[in-house]
Amino acid sequence: MELLGRRLRALRAAAGRTVASVAADAGLSVPYIANLENGRGNPTIAALDRLARALGTELSVELGQPGAEPAVEPPASLVRVARTERFRRVTIELAGSDRSPSEVAAALVDLLARVGPALGVEPDDVDWWRLLDALLLVGLHSHQSTGTAP
Repeated sequence: MELLGRRLRALRAAAGRTVASVAADAGLSVPYIANLENGRGNPTIAALDRLARALGTELSVELGQPGAEPAVEPPASLVRVARTERFRRVTIELAGSDRSPSEVAAALVDLLARVGPALGVEPDDVDWWRLLDALLLVGLHSHQSTGTAP
C-alpha cells in the first residue's frame, strides 16, 4: 500500500493537481484519496482505474521483483516545479508522440526525487530546473543522434 500511495502522490504532483481536483474528476472523496496516498486503505481495482483516468494515465498491474525499489516522495520544492506550465512543456517534449506526458512527468518527478538526496541538501527550484534542462538536452541529443523523435 505504501508504494501505491507514493506512486499516486507522485502522479498527482507531476500533474500539478490537488487531491480535491483529482477526487472530483475520479468521483471519489478527498479523505479516501488522501488515505491512499498515505499508504492506508484497501482500494478496489475500479477505484484505482478511476484515479488513473483522473490523473491522465491508465491503470496497469504488474508483479514486481522482490526488493524492487519503492517510489520516493518528492520534496516540496520539486512538487512546486512539477506544477508549473514549463514543467508540463518539458514533459510533453520528452514524451514525443509515442509516450504519455503524464507518465513521463511521473517518471521525472520520481527520478529527480531520487537524485536530490545525493546532492546533500534539498535542491531549490533553480536547481531542479538545471537538472531538468540537462535531462532535456540529453534526451533531445540522443534522439537527434538516432534520428528518432523525442
